[in-house]
Amino acid sequence: MNVLRDASSAFMGTGEVLQDLFPFLRLYLKQAESDLSVKEYLSMCFLSCLLFFGFFSIFFILILSSVGIDNPFLFGLVISLVVVFFVFFQQLFYPKVYAHRRIRSIEKNLLSVLQNVLIELNSGVPLFDILVNISQGEYGEVSKEFTKVVREINAGRPQIDALEDMAAVNPSLFFRRAVWQLVNGMKSGANMSNVVNEIINSLSEEQVLQIQKYGGQLNPLAMFYMLVVVIAPSLGMTFLIILSSFISLSNFATKMIFWSLYGIVIFFQMMFMGIIKSRRPNLLRD
Repeated sequence: MNVLRDASSAFMGTGEVLQDLFPFLRLYLKQAESDLSVKEYLSMCFLSCLLFFGFFSIFFILILSSVGIDNPFLFGLVISLVVVFFVFFQQLFYPKVYAHRRIRSIEKNLLSVLQNVLIELNSGVPLFDILVNISQGEYGEVSKEFTKVVREINAGRPQIDALEDMAAVNPSLFFRRAVWQLVNGMKSGANMSNVVNEIINSLSEEQVLQIQKYGGQLNPLAMFYMLVVVIAPSLGMTFLIILSSFISLSNFATKMIFWSLYGIVIFFQMMFMGIIKSRRPNLLRD
C-alpha cells in the first residue's frame, strides 16, 4: 500500500477529477478507518488498473495469438479493458467490504460487552474504569473503538464528547444506537444500570428477530442445495452411465465428464457455504 501510494502521486490530477463521480467513497473510507483521502485512493485505483491492463493485455494477446484468432491485438485490448473495468469497480467498493467486516466484528461482541458493562456498573465500578477494561478485553473491533476513546479521555477530552464522536463515524447501526443511549443517559443523569439493561433487552429482541429471519432464509436455501448438489448430480450421473453405454464414449471422455461433474458439485458446495455464512446474523457470536 505504501509503495502504491507513493507511486500514484503522479496521478493525483486524475483522482481529483474522478472524486466528484464517487461521493460515497468519503464515507466508506472513514468507516474503514483509512487515512487516505478520496483523491489519493482513486489515484491508487487508477494506477493499479493501469498495471492490470498492461498485464492482461499481454496475457490475452499471447493466448489469442497462440490459438490463431484474427486480429489478436485488438481483441486482447478489448477483453483486458472489460476485465479492468470490473477490477476498478471492485476496488471502489473494497472500503465498503472492509467496513462490513468491521460491522460483523463489532456486532458479534456487542451484547457481551454490554453485559460486562452492566455487571461492572452493578458492582460499583466507575464508568471510565469500565471503558478501560473493555479496551483491554478481547472484544475485537469493540475493544479497538474504546481504546481510542480512552486515549482521548486521558488526553483531557470529556467522556461524552469522545463517545459521541466515536459513535458518529462507526459503521454499525446497533453500536451507534447503544453508545447514543449511553450518552443520553449520562447527560440526563439517569441510572446507568437501567440504561444499559434497556439496551441489552432491545438488542436481545433484535437478535431473536435476526435468528427468525435467518431461519426463514435457510429453508429455501436448503431446498435449492438439495436440488443442485444432491438430486441433480445423482440423476446426472445415472443418465451419463446409461448414455455412455449407448454412444460408446471413450474412457478418457467418460472420466473427464465425471471429473467435471465432481468439480461443479464442489463449486456449488463452496458457494452455498459462503452464502450461509454471509447471511448469518451479526449479533450472534461465532
